[in-house]
Amino acid sequence: MTLETEVTSLRQVPLFRGVEPSRLKLLAFTSERVHFEAGQQLFARGDAADAAYLLLEGSAEVAIEGPHGPFRLALLGANALVGEMGILADQPRSATVAAVEPATALRIDRAVFLELLAQFPPIAIAVMRELALRLEQTNQQLAETRG
Repeated sequence: MTLETEVTSLRQVPLFRGVEPSRLKLLAFTSERVHFEAGQQLFARGDAADAAYLLLEGSAEVAIEGPHGPFRLALLGANALVGEMGILADQPRSATVAAVEPATALRIDRAVFLELLAQFPPIAIAVMRELALRLEQTNQQLAETRG
């Protein structure tokens, strides 16, 4: 895949729509496109938070181990960002993420991700908004199961 094709892919992601092409080119150059087969883990709970992943194609499941086996927290599709929580909290991964079907993702190194947030406040705000929505959804799920 060429650098220009990568930039075109990134331009389709809502999170990066406001980023100028030269910055997207730098992001594409410093990131790695990775492929996962169905069932293959992007990362496991407890792993070091060394990168964030932007799903470009396919879907992935976010799960934790519960008392009765794996518990699905979320099902993510194209344009979803995953792995950012561990980077922002400076903690190991809090959940396991695995491809549900063949998936392609952009692996964004921790340092590159943090630099991206520092240089582009609108991206940082979008990430915070997404985290807040996830927390709200988790709270709602918890209320429903305890209800």
